[in-house]
Amino acid sequence: MSRCKLLWAFGLAALAAVPASGQEAPWPSRPIRMIVAFPPGGTSDVMARMVSEELAKALKQPVIVENRGGAGGTTGTSAAVKLPADGYTLIQTGVGQNAVAHGLDPKLSYDSMRDFVHLTQVHSGPNVLVVNAEQPWRSFKELIAYGQANPGKLTYGYTHAASGHMAMELLKQTVSACPSGKKDCKPLFMVGIPYRGGGPMLSDLLGNQIPLMFINQDVALQHVKSGKLRALAVSSEQRNPLYPDVPTIAESGYPGFSALSWSGMSVVKGTPQPIVDRLEAELVKIMQSPAIKARMEAQGFVVPAQGSRPYTEFVRSEVERWTRVIKTAGIKPE
Repeated sequence: MSRCKLLWAFGLAALAAVPASGQEAPWPSRPIRMIVAFPPGGTSDVMARMVSEELAKALKQPVIVENRGGAGGTTGTSAAVKLPADGYTLIQTGVGQNAVAHGLDPKLSYDSMRDFVHLTQVHSGPNVLVVNAEQPWRSFKELIAYGQANPGKLTYGYTHAASGHMAMELLKQTVSACPSGKKDCKPLFMVGIPYRGGGPMLSDLLGNQIPLMFINQDVALQHVKSGKLRALAVSSEQRNPLYPDVPTIAESGYPGFSALSWSGMSVVKGTPQPIVDRLEAELVKIMQSPAIKARMEAQGFVVPAQGSRPYTEFVRSEVERWTRVIKTAGIKPE
């Protein structure tokens, strides 16, 4: 081969090794961040870190949890939807920032149905209606009967716009609406005592400073087992495996009652469809793995129906539910 032809061949080989102008490396070629709109340590953060660990293995790239707390989850969520729709940002969506927030603020800076692609739901867990063990009520029906017969004498603790607060408002509205088939219904009027955080509220409940409240099932368990609290009902439509002997509110005369704590994974609208499809498939695979299901169920959480379609419809139903409850109760943002 002549020297000229040899140089020409080397030139072609070198040109072939250079990516075309503007062509990006296959996704994912760098770390992915997962925006969690709450501080470290809570249920949302724990769920996000569980998923991030498994997703990093599947994608062979680090998935870094970034906590951006504030304003009931809306601060971090508002910032997240402004980030590039390139598949390198996952957003943890949930009941507070993507359902309750719409009822509290009609002018919210994002729309949970318009600005997101919802990939799959991660967890679902009930609240448990608990009373201090020194209180006289032994069942949910006894408590409701007392509340109806003594309007304004029952007090309960709540943190503003938290899932327990929403569950209590829904309970009051549901009981007062007198479901079909019930006779001689009376309104349920109880007085709420606001708290800045779940810790001080739980301390006052344990100290019998307040008689009752709704609390997440995993937090309540140790105190129910110790005998300091009595569980009267759970807010899911099915009984919870941690509380097999505790009835649901739905089975106690109020069919369809449901007030859940939940979270899922989403991305910004406009994320390329192949990336959306890959993320959805990997997340569904993670959530359906026996190890993850066992880990969730051990804490009383339910692995919900998986995939983008059921999660999208669930978010829509939750926005409608909590917007209606908040409007009826006249709850305003703090």
